[in-house]
Amino acid sequence: MTPEELKAACLAMPGSEETFPFGEGISVFKVAGKMFALTRLAAEPLTVSLRCEPELAVQLREQHAAVKPGWHLNKRHWNTVVLDGSLPASMVRELIEDSYDLVVERLPRAKRTALRWLA
Repeated sequence: MTPEELKAACLAMPGSEETFPFGEGISVFKVAGKMFALTRLAAEPLTVSLRCEPELAVQLREQHAAVKPGWHLNKRHWNTVVLDGSLPASMVRELIEDSYDLVVERLPRAKRTALRWLA
């Protein structure tokens, strides 16, 4: 997955926006003001940090060398995924969607309804 594809996948989520609260070059993708993805699109190798259910986070780390505990994040709830080609792009998109869903499901009902989100 290229940086452009990663950015497009994150911005394809309803109501998502790209922000730069940690400085220029560090993209934080948010929905309703809550972060669901964090990346430095110019990094080599390209990585993205994503929210994850704690049990699944551990399983993914055990099964895939490209999935590591969240860098500078709560390692119980975040994974950092190295986009080195070892994971299919479809899997990375699923991980982005899962991260987004974890954030949206905790939003107030009115915000979830405005996003037309279905659990």
